[in-house]
Amino acid sequence: MYREGLGLTLFGGFADHQGFDGNMLGLPGAAWHLELTHERAATEHTRPDAEALIVLYHPDPDDWTAACDRMLAAGFVRVTANNPYWETCAQTFEDRDGYRVVLAQQAWGGG
Repeated sequence: MYREGLGLTLFGGFADHQGFDGNMLGLPGAAWHLELTHERAATEHTRPDAEALIVLYHPDPDDWTAACDRMLAAGFVRVTANNPYWETCAQTFEDRDGYRVVLAQQAWGGG
């Protein structure tokens, strides 16, 4: 879901490593990756906080629109952001477990 929705590359994964399964996704050459894990013995999961976000910035409007379309095609659901700021410049998507990704149609201003 994340690989298709965010256009990420699967770098590796593991199965039943001390009771956990996981996949590592990222972009070639980037100095980061997402590691999505699942505990095999877990029978109940708590819902994530609506402010636990992955935020990605797309300054190019066409790139942003394509990214939003990929998220929907991958099975993410468009949801209203908890923080109204994101409704002015972004779209918020939620995965099957309630985790959220914000795609902002602007350049990142951080350092």
